[in-house]
Amino acid sequence: MPKIRASAVTRTFGRGSRQLAALGPLDLEIATGEFVCLVGPSGCGKSTLLRIAAGLLSPSSGELELRTDATHPAAMIFQDYGIYDWKTVLANVRFGLDVQRVPRKEADRRARAWLDRLGLADFADAYPAALSGGMRQRVAIARALAVEPEILLMDEPFAALDAQLRTILQEELLALTQATDTTTLFITHSLEEALLLGDRVLVMSARPGRVIAERRPPFGRPRTGDVRSDARFTALKDELWQLLRGEVSQQTATCGEGAAA
Repeated sequence: MPKIRASAVTRTFGRGSRQLAALGPLDLEIATGEFVCLVGPSGCGKSTLLRIAAGLLSPSSGELELRTDATHPAAMIFQDYGIYDWKTVLANVRFGLDVQRVPRKEADRRARAWLDRLGLADFADAYPAALSGGMRQRVAIARALAVEPEILLMDEPFAALDAQLRTILQEELLALTQATDTTTLFITHSLEEALLLGDRVLVMSARPGRVIAERRPPFGRPRTGDVRSDARFTALKDELWQLLRGEVSQQTATCGEGAAA
């Protein structure tokens, strides 16, 4: 049984003549422990799909279900970190556990364990303003994983980071998700990132977004960043770009027409 299942999901924004079809119809199944990456042109509904999965939006039609008995099955990580400036690093990481009413002693233990695992133990009492962008994103990842979610939803979490930090955090996330067997739905504009992280890479069309292609990177697990130097990696990256090129051009043309109107 799939952990995530979407059936004919659509999402429309606006009303009457000003309606905008943003997504679908879209069908999707993700197995337990699978890491699936979504790539597609800007504005094709990737983030909309993720927010529907997180329960932050409702589909206009169709159904998306998370097949789990857990009370809090999913955790979401955003591009802009989503951590609280007025809370210490420890309090940020412990936040989800506090919401779940985990006893403070146990919550502190779990939060500190994740801080240690992500190299942030020395910053437990610091505030986010004192951290670099990469460190703030590590706090966001630690907060999400501290609640031990069955499902991890990630919306371009490394997009705002420089190339060096992005590479480091990609490899850290790869190691973490392989160790915890978490089911992950990951949105990215980077084909390289998708091929490094994903068990499957799904290509979405221009708006309204639908899945138009699927590729399975031919690299086993456990996987490391060394696959970037594999000739198959480069060939598959080029293939994905050819699939995306026309969709990106179509989306750009549509946006231009909308601006002109």
